[in-house]
Amino acid sequence: MSRSLFAATTAIALLIANAAPAASALKTAVFAGGCFWSAEHDIEHVPGVVSVDVGYAGGARKNPTYEDHEGFLEAVRVTYDPAKTSYAQLVNAFFHHIDPTDPNGQICDQGPSYRTAVFVADSAEQAAAEQVKAQVSKSLGRGVATKILPASRFWMGEAYHQDYARKNPINYGYYRVGCGRDARLKAVWAGH
Repeated sequence: MSRSLFAATTAIALLIANAAPAASALKTAVFAGGCFWSAEHDIEHVPGVVSVDVGYAGGARKNPTYEDHEGFLEAVRVTYDPAKTSYAQLVNAFFHHIDPTDPNGQICDQGPSYRTAVFVADSAEQAAAEQVKAQVSKSLGRGVATKILPASRFWMGEAYHQDYARKNPINYGYYRVGCGRDARLKAVWAGH
């Protein structure tokens, strides 16, 4: 084999090895973290996360909307590469981006649709989520209000809510500072 052919073959093999994983190799996880803009903004930077969609989960009826999502939680669907992060690591990262001790919502967003939850699809996810929740409770030295719930259908949110922080950085920045999210999370997680 000539050197140039060997180099080309090696380069192609490296490109294939470093290519994005096949869609079938990716997994999804659904979390409700209060305001879905913040949940999306915070979790999308976790290593191994491929994409994040905002929407609604946990309700029983069809086609919830932002104007009418009673019975649903604002949620995010996280697509991730399990070769780069485990489900347990993702759940742990989620917990560290919320106040898991608040039973009524998140910071300035209070009410039923802003409560926190981890939606689990099977017994392995259930066990991992329960273990992380117990570790978080022990670390914080208090109870954790975040629920672990069976997965239900995730309903995609409206287009104007997707990537809100990236598309509207000034408005989102005002919301985040005005809400006091970072200060509250710093207080909850200080020293943990």
